[in-house]
Amino acid sequence: MTPDKPDQPPPRKGVINSAAYHNGVRVADVPVPDLGDAWRYSDRFLWVGLYEPSEALLSHIQEAFGLHELAIEDAHQAHQRPKLEVYDDSLFVVLRTARLAEGEDHRIEFGETHVFVGPRYVVTVRHGSMKSHVGLRARCEASPQALARGECFVLHALMDFIVDQYFPIIDAMQVELDQLEEEIFGGKFVRTITARLYHVRRDLLSLEQAVTPLQEVSARLSRINSPLIPPDARPYFQDVHDHVVRIADLIAKLQQLSHIALEANLALISVAQNDDTKRLAAWAAILAVPTMIAGLYGMNFKFMPETEWTFGYPAAVLFMAGACYFLYRWFRKVGWL
Repeated sequence: MTPDKPDQPPPRKGVINSAAYHNGVRVADVPVPDLGDAWRYSDRFLWVGLYEPSEALLSHIQEAFGLHELAIEDAHQAHQRPKLEVYDDSLFVVLRTARLAEGEDHRIEFGETHVFVGPRYVVTVRHGSMKSHVGLRARCEASPQALARGECFVLHALMDFIVDQYFPIIDAMQVELDQLEEEIFGGKFVRTITARLYHVRRDLLSLEQAVTPLQEVSARLSRINSPLIPPDARPYFQDVHDHVVRIADLIAKLQQLSHIALEANLALISVAQNDDTKRLAAWAAILAVPTMIAGLYGMNFKFMPETEWTFGYPAAVLFMAGACYFLYRWFRKVGWL
């Protein structure tokens, strides 16, 4: 992971955007203290974006739009699983965002987005990386006819935007697994391969935890009976559901591949260790022959016929070399060397 740039300012917490729209066109920026009056006494649609807001700011948003206290508590504490809750005339949706972090290791940065949807308003509360929402509002404002549909369009655009960000992550993890397989079967038995496989499996598990409950959320939105989601908008949420199911299937496939790759890596490492043990044993046996003969001569016996033979020393050396060569050829034949 690359270090943070020293000149990069930290994300600004609080209100990111607070705007009013009329017929899909942005007409004004609404200060937070005026949100309640702007919502109650006008027909404009309000879209408020918050980033890790304080408890006091959330309390003001709750009072302005009449939000449920349990949903406000969840939005403040974060660390929630994706879910959909219905409160009277409003919806509360929790989504998990994910994006590839900058750097060579391509680790995944996870975050959360809490969405309050009600008549003529949408409030988003973001936790984690702000970059996971870059360009969303501009994309929606570029389609005023769709944005004129109000809260259901923004919710769909937000979910579709977040779900689409999973696909580049899946592609990157597929590429990484392919590289790991090439290294594993290429004979590179290094410790870093096992560590990389562990990180891939951990990231896949985190992705699964973010996507699996999202299937239920998108399925409920595609068939929910609520004035906030009119019948003609449900097919769009069904499309999001189809994408989520596809992502879940891809994650399951990558989990199986990563498990197979890990087992293959461990098996090949075990085979390589056995081969190393065989080679060491073979060389130990080869070296044992000259060691034994030289050890006998080193005992300094008084009566050894070959010690007074002219060719005794050359014959002993020749015998040791011949025995070593015979053992070497035999170990090569059985595959130990």
